[in-house]
Amino acid sequence: MKRHDLVIIGGGPGGYVAAIRAAQLGFDVAVVDENDRLGGTCLRVGCIPSKALLEASYRYYEAKHHLKAFGVKPGRVTLDLAAMMKHKDAVVEANTAGIAYLFKKNKITWYQGRGRLLEPGRLEVQGPEGTETLAADDIVIATGSVPARLKGVEYDGEVIGTSTEALAYEKVPEHLVVIGAGYIGLELGSVWARLGARVTVLEYLDRVLPGMDSELGRKAQRLFEKQGLEFRLGTKVLGARVEKGRAVVEVEGADPITADRVLVAVGRAPNTQGLGLEAVGVETDARGFVVVDEHFQTSVPGIHAIGDVIGGAMLAHKASAEGVALVEYLANGYGAVNYDVIPAAVFTHPEIASVGQTEDALKEAGVPYTKGVFPFQASGRARAMNDTEGFVKILAHKETDRILGVHAMGPAAGELIHEAAVAMEFGASAEDLARIIHVHPTLSEAVKEAAEVAGGHPIHI
Repeated sequence: MKRHDLVIIGGGPGGYVAAIRAAQLGFDVAVVDENDRLGGTCLRVGCIPSKALLEASYRYYEAKHHLKAFGVKPGRVTLDLAAMMKHKDAVVEANTAGIAYLFKKNKITWYQGRGRLLEPGRLEVQGPEGTETLAADDIVIATGSVPARLKGVEYDGEVIGTSTEALAYEKVPEHLVVIGAGYIGLELGSVWARLGARVTVLEYLDRVLPGMDSELGRKAQRLFEKQGLEFRLGTKVLGARVEKGRAVVEVEGADPITADRVLVAVGRAPNTQGLGLEAVGVETDARGFVVVDEHFQTSVPGIHAIGDVIGGAMLAHKASAEGVALVEYLANGYGAVNYDVIPAAVFTHPEIASVGQTEDALKEAGVPYTKGVFPFQASGRARAMNDTEGFVKILAHKETDRILGVHAMGPAAGELIHEAAVAMEFGASAEDLARIIHVHPTLSEAVKEAAEVAGGHPIHI
């Protein structure tokens, strides 16, 4: 039996970041991960490969449809899907190799295999070369999440599948049905629509991007429709099956839909199967998420959990922040995550990003607020880029002017949102943001301008 100070089950953004920070703090750290490459879902079959395809597909789409406006006349633009997938795979390989390098640099031990808890302070690893038992003062569950399953859908991993399969289609489907209008469905739906697929998005709710600001959702839907995506909202999917090599999707109150491919993107579920949680008494809630206290301690002393497996915002950067907070608490007695300031982004085009409270939540809670909206149509830089769709919206408390939420849709919104996040982390007011001198002409001026609108003194609108 091998002993370490800390053993982390899961090598994704929560697990590997926690491991590196723990090693920096002097812990003897080991990570247990069953995959042949580190990085978890995010680096292998999630965030990183999807962004590679989003970027590549947009470059293709831009070359076909937008470059003429800049005086660039490309020749006949054709798609080499195999080369695009090769680019994606190279990006994944570089990122996962980078994590392996960081493990060596920080002297972190990696056990490839499936971890299972035996008792507090002890677990076994079932790997390709047999079973090994490990002991540790503290064990961290950081196994992430898996695509949620939809009742009645007969997955075959080929015609009907999840985001994992949608990242590696060998050819562009003529008709792709996406079940779920969240960020995963819209991102991957956008990829294949740009490459030539007819894309139909089915959503049970009456809006896209549930959980984000509803104004963002409404305006985003209109833009996606202009890009060719078809939406059927308020649609309940009863089931899906494969018939003669094609998918048949049954929906309530309407004729079945036939398609070449079906992507089921209805959320994610905690990845806890086979961990031995019940055997050691680790409590889970009704949806299967591991229950933890404010310091990520489970119901069993010495066993902790972070990331998607504990629920909340199922985002890679949230998991990383929790991993750092946990190991710093174990080392120094203090570690915290500010859950009120966790930005999120959807990497469609235009990008969509959000941090803090939505306007819907403020209305429901009866919080008095002021609102400042600045459209990218009024941005000199956005005009120069010929990319003027979208806006920045700032919500500030009506009495204190403290920034409560910022929501953006437009070029580089996923980057711009961090200016708002920093301001909110330090308790800034909208006036504070409005008074900061920004470089001209830049996209980030839209954030300053929205703050000016919230304060009632807009300059450029």
